[in-house]
Amino acid sequence: MTQAAKAPQGPARARKTVRHAATGRFTITSLMDEWGAVKVDDVAEAFSMSKAQLADTAGLGREVFQKSSRRDGPKAQSRVREMLEIINLVQGWAGGAAQAMAWYRAEPIPAFGGRTAEALVKSGEATAVRDYVDHLATGGYA
Repeated sequence: MTQAAKAPQGPARARKTVRHAATGRFTITSLMDEWGAVKVDDVAEAFSMSKAQLADTAGLGREVFQKSSRRDGPKAQSRVREMLEIINLVQGWAGGAAQAMAWYRAEPIPAFGGRTAEALVKSGEATAVRDYVDHLATGGYA
């Protein structure tokens, strides 16, 4: 059997489960390790971004994901987790993970003066965005 014909092992096999093949959606737990830490490499791969782009999207310095001590620190982990929680809430009505990320990054939210979810999370207002998305999900108006 050639190397190319072998079934993927280890990290390559795990990465294939990051998104559900039929829907393009992800689960937050598929992007976390057994201790509950966000696996930054898997998140970047799930959204077809570099780690520097992911850091920028989460409102972190581009160098944060270069060292494990910073990557695993509370600020980096909470920012990426907040971003994932919001995208996870939105992906059902957005049409998938890629569309939810597009909404997160670019769609102005009238209730917040036209700021995007990304801008709000960067400024520490992730809870307000989650509350807003929950409000919409329960039939509330934008």
